[in-house]
Amino acid sequence: MTLVEHLDELRRRLVRSIGAIGIGSVAGWFLYGHVFTFLTNGYCDFIRAHPRLSIGGHGRCQLAFNSVTEPFLLKLKLVTFLGLLLALPVVLYQLWRFVTPGLTSRERRYALPFVFASVVLFALGGWFALLTLPKALAFLLGFAGTARLVAVLSIAKYVSFVILLILAFGASFEFPVVLISLTMVGVLSSRKLRDWRRHAILFIAIFAAVITPSQDWFTMTAMMVPLIVFYELSIVISRLLNR
Repeated sequence: MTLVEHLDELRRRLVRSIGAIGIGSVAGWFLYGHVFTFLTNGYCDFIRAHPRLSIGGHGRCQLAFNSVTEPFLLKLKLVTFLGLLLALPVVLYQLWRFVTPGLTSRERRYALPFVFASVVLFALGGWFALLTLPKALAFLLGFAGTARLVAVLSIAKYVSFVILLILAFGASFEFPVVLISLTMVGVLSSRKLRDWRRHAILFIAIFAAVITPSQDWFTMTAMMVPLIVFYELSIVISRLLNR
């Protein structure tokens, strides 16, 4: 395949991926109300548990917006995010199809397992993110220890924070797929992964500290521990693949 053909193939894959995200966004438009309520439940639970931080001190869950366009931009952002989530299987399949010309016929058979594993791991990462959200809010908002402070959060910034948290966990949970894929094409081996274990744990700790938007110890630990487990599982799976 020539360079021009490769670029044309990239264009086709991008167009299909963007089209899938667009269709997913249309579905996300109708799911917006339910998803918005779901994402703000964590903050509302915290406010009900700490009514002193609410406006007026009555424990009422209220989020503010600071501009005329903020509600519209918020809905647009959340709908696009939902479109990406719904189109994720198609996007990952297009990514795999883009790299298949450089793979052998044996490696191409792993397309569907690759897509399935990636979607499951991303969903698992998003679930972990939502589990850590109450602890992250308790840690960050808990610094408002004086009676003169109340929580008046921008709804756009809050939803962006939750989306970043979900994306951070979802993307990081793709770690074993990357390692196993590199093992399949001969870049890595189980021996290399074993030799690099100490350096990998240090890298995982730094990565978790940098990528988590909340920067609290609970969230970083919740990300770091699964990644270390994934690394050990990748060593085992790489050994089986090498055999």
